[in-house]
Amino acid sequence: MTNTAARRAAHWGRRVRWFVREFTGEGTYDRYVAHTRRQHPDTEPASRAEFERRRMDEREADPRNGFRCC
Repeated sequence: MTNTAARRAAHWGRRVRWFVREFTGEGTYDRYVAHTRRQHPDTEPASRAEFERRRMDEREADPRNGFRCC
């Protein structure tokens, strides 16, 4: 594999990884932590489990999100 082909494969690998993380919501926690550290440096960010729990509670509480039918 040539150097150019390896760089191209790495580039597409990063793009696919980014897309999958955004599609699954995995990047949301990373943005939350970055925001918390930047805007509220004296506050400890919630753990991933706590963040996901809050996120699911918010999604289920708002029927406009279409998360649940009932």
